[in-house]
Amino acid sequence: EILAGKPAEQALTAWARRSRFAGSKDRAAIRDHVFDALRCRRSFAARGGAMTGRGLMLGLARFQALPRDLIFDGSAYGPAKIGAEEAGRAPAPGAEAGDIPDWVWPEFAAALGDQAQSGAEYLRQRAPVFLRINTRKADRETVIGALASEGIVTHPHVLSPTALEVTDGARRLRNSKLFQSGAFEFQDVASQAVVDATPVSDGMRVLDYCAGGGGKTLALGAKADVALFAHDADPGRMRDLPDRAERAGIAVQICPDPAATGRFDVVLCDAPCSGSGAWRRSPAGKWALTPDRLAALTVIQDDILHKAARLVAPGGLLAYATCSILERENETRVAAFLAAHPDWVCHSSQRWPLKGGGDGFFLAIFTRG
Repeated sequence: EILAGKPAEQALTAWARRSRFAGSKDRAAIRDHVFDALRCRRSFAARGGAMTGRGLMLGLARFQALPRDLIFDGSAYGPAKIGAEEAGRAPAPGAEAGDIPDWVWPEFAAALGDQAQSGAEYLRQRAPVFLRINTRKADRETVIGALASEGIVTHPHVLSPTALEVTDGARRLRNSKLFQSGAFEFQDVASQAVVDATPVSDGMRVLDYCAGGGGKTLALGAKADVALFAHDADPGRMRDLPDRAERAGIAVQICPDPAATGRFDVVLCDAPCSGSGAWRRSPAGKWALTPDRLAALTVIQDDILHKAARLVAPGGLLAYATCSILERENETRVAAFLAAHPDWVCHSSQRWPLKGGGDGFFLAIFTRG
């Protein structure tokens, strides 16, 4: 169903509803198989001998060196025995072995250089679960200790002072008393680092211009006492933000028309992008991306920067972020913005590369010259 175009979450939910015989552990295991296969679709198909559900599962079993004869045993509820025509092969180096679309590989390799193959391998792995401590309600040591008492093991992460990596008990987190009290949010560590690197101080007017679900909005609000605003081109994406903000103890004003609200000291644009730095979490995205879609995204990114710049107050700053590692969405967009807006300068830019556990992110901060 997924290979035919059905979204993975829909397919998994429908399967679970019609498969009441499967317990919670079985459902979790099958979910893991599905997302492993999505991350490694090309290489598993090569190893399994076919771009089919069976071929991908056979490729997974070969990659993980599982006891294939015991799994594919032809029993009543087991897969059929492996045929001679299913020998498979080793994936070719480069895009196939890295599970990257062929057309993306040149841009991927250009962005990562001699780290391209290791970067692709990084994106083939499951992403860790990270939490962001809401410092308005708790400190790091308190959260670590309280979660440990609930059987949830966490450790600080070097990329952000508010980040915890969950190493055991992740499935218990949403029922945690701490989560329900707003002491932490789910947020990738690199995403937290982007907010850490965005200068915010008490008394500022701060706008999250592409707020989405509001993760960075709430992180900005936890940094300082600011007048906090959230906007998104698709207001439906922010539908849960008021409840999340109330739980976090942070006041957020939903802002349908930022231009009517006045100017802002900080405008953060976490722009729509290919998501190439976060393909571990959303692996279907790398197979859905097309050259036309990537070209359209760069137009959207330029338009967002152009509109957001007009919302920045004198002396304020504009922050542009993506969860992409492709230069066309990052450095090239910075250059295009500066060429079109000669009164602005890029104050700083940095990348969070594909290593250290977090997603790949990019951030550039602009001020008027």
